[in-house]
Amino acid sequence: MKKVQLTETVLRDANQSLMATRLPYSDYEGILSDMDKAGYYSIECWGGATFDSCLRYLGEDPWERLRNLRKNLPNSRLQMLLRGQNLLGYKHYHDDVVEKFIELSIKNGIDVIRIFDALNDFRNIETALNATKKYATEKTIASGCISYTQSPVHTVDKYIEMCKELKTMGFDTICLKDMAGTMSPYEAEHLIKGIKDAIGDMTLILHTHCTTGMAYMTITKAIESGIDVIDTATSCFSGGTSQPATETMFYALEQYGIESGLNEDIINKVNDYFKPIKQKYIDNGQLNPKSLGTDAQALVYKVPGGMLSNMIANLTDMHAMDKFDDALAEIPKVRADMGYPPLVTPLSQMVGNQAVTNVLVGERYKNISKEIKNYIKGEYGNPPAPIAQELVEKVLGDGEAVDCRIEDQKRTGEEFAAAREALGDLCRSEEDVMSYICYPDQTVKFLNDRKAKEENEAVYTIEEM
Repeated sequence: MKKVQLTETVLRDANQSLMATRLPYSDYEGILSDMDKAGYYSIECWGGATFDSCLRYLGEDPWERLRNLRKNLPNSRLQMLLRGQNLLGYKHYHDDVVEKFIELSIKNGIDVIRIFDALNDFRNIETALNATKKYATEKTIASGCISYTQSPVHTVDKYIEMCKELKTMGFDTICLKDMAGTMSPYEAEHLIKGIKDAIGDMTLILHTHCTTGMAYMTITKAIESGIDVIDTATSCFSGGTSQPATETMFYALEQYGIESGLNEDIINKVNDYFKPIKQKYIDNGQLNPKSLGTDAQALVYKVPGGMLSNMIANLTDMHAMDKFDDALAEIPKVRADMGYPPLVTPLSQMVGNQAVTNVLVGERYKNISKEIKNYIKGEYGNPPAPIAQELVEKVLGDGEAVDCRIEDQKRTGEEFAAAREALGDLCRSEEDVMSYICYPDQTVKFLNDRKAKEENEAVYTIEEM
């Protein structure tokens, strides 16, 4: 019997897309032992924005979260999303830092590392791939990920060539990451058939979102066209800017006569567990109902779910939600000016923030962010198409963009040592150092809070004695 397996995303991308990654570990610890027996291909639970959110908003050590996940999901493949040379931050890091991060990720419990570059510049994922292979256990899977988007320069043939390159590089699986949910059913059919012809029996995975309403139809065509794994979310955290529902796809596959490997009773139990959690965040305003709807206009704007929920949160904080439609309409214009980059982290944040700035300031590119300037300088890699001359002239003047990996211009071996020294006695582990390298301000605050909490607990213990 044919088999299509499912990756469960509720612990990472589903809540990232619906509620800006504000789901604390304590909310779902009680269901992990059941999830471990559900029969998922993998459980996506780390990486992406979870690292930032743990430190910045939730007061959690992301490494401790990972260790707890490993402890409570001993039989499951734990999956993370890694932004290639960006790791989990918003800039490029040197090769030795990338290698150390991956070593620590595998050491602390990660099995599947899904690696992508926002520009599909594969020079920026090679170091991460090599490190994954270097520190791999018998369970480790290196998954090469393509950021799917639509533009005049992104064609089916182009994507097929990318997949061939990922296979040649040595990845174990390939994932098509349709972060905006814009892939149509017949695009999926042509793309997946073409890719499967090119890569043979290598595992092919589809990640999409329900943002535009296309996802269920697209996944149906993907299944008919030979996809091996699909990303889904437990149904109460599905839909809207999230993924299609796990249970729905389980029953659909059953109708097809296709084996999924899932335990029906357990996946329904998982959904029942998360229902009151979802309602709690709707009631307190952290899960905005706007994220739960279908927005066909996203087929025009090409906006991924996580980007949309973050833009809603940011405009709400600035009391500027009345500018939402204008900012949304500005996004494709900024994207075209920047050479049609796929709207995936960190480029989605960069494009989104610049679009909001253009609208709020009232003049396009009067203020250009540091990140956009670095992008134009070539520090993120090669754009898919030429950048608008107006932007190039504003940022570079008579200068030229770099045409090599920016990491090749840096000296190796200094960043980790400097970070350890900067932390001083706050540092207890290599994991603390790595957190600081990715998010220095947030990590210092977290480590100071951790130290103060432990000192207070010690005082209470002495007083009780």
